[in-house]
Amino acid sequence: MREIASISIIQFSIVYILLLVVLAVMKKAKINQTKLLFVASVRLTLQLTLAGFILTYIFENPHPIFILMYLTSMILFAIHRVLSKNKCMNRGFKIAVSLSLACSGLGIVIFFVTAVVGQSIFNPQYVIPLSGMIIGNAMTGVNLATKTFCESLSEKRQQMESLLNLGVTPQKILLPMVNQALETAMLPTLNSMLGMGIVSLPGMMTGQILSGTLPTTAILYQISIMIAICAVVCLSVFGSLYFGYKTLYNSRNQLFYL
Repeated sequence: MREIASISIIQFSIVYILLLVVLAVMKKAKINQTKLLFVASVRLTLQLTLAGFILTYIFENPHPIFILMYLTSMILFAIHRVLSKNKCMNRGFKIAVSLSLACSGLGIVIFFVTAVVGQSIFNPQYVIPLSGMIIGNAMTGVNLATKTFCESLSEKRQQMESLLNLGVTPQKILLPMVNQALETAMLPTLNSMLGMGIVSLPGMMTGQILSGTLPTTAILYQISIMIAICAVVCLSVFGSLYFGYKTLYNSRNQLFYL
């Protein structure tokens, strides 16, 4: 297999021309998000550059404490992103979301690295990139699910009050909204799985092929990671919603809004 082609700084800088194309389209369509495009581009560059230096140091000094610190920062950032985007959640709901993200994310990572890949959980070459994909998708799924659930609560407030007055229990009122939010969060992953290999070649598989890995090996990795992502999204969303919605009412069937 051929070695991956290196990219010089000059060649790399050329890619930013594409952002000028995006900017031109946004101006033409009168989309006032120029500042957001600039901030997102700068943050992308700085954050990934910083991550590159940190990962290089960790790979050269693969001490378990560095790996644990990196995993902890991943999980804490994922939890922070979800909670900051859904400020309507009460304290109990936030705890349910935090525990579900942490437990499901770590559980799937440990299972995948040790059982599927057959590597030590303290091997940074496998643990860190795989954790990023797994925990990142869990964060996106939970964020989408909680957003959908909060919007349903807001839109159906009057309907919920009417049902409560008729004697319907909070569980029967909230459970359909929970199931709908779970389905909404799962659909992007399921649709991605349906089109993979036909519509698109996913990032992990493409990266491995570019680095010289045999396509057959890259395919096995990609299938495995997609199943792991599907599982972590399902578990993290399920835990967040099914434990979270129970904090919205008490033993006397009194419903508390978020």
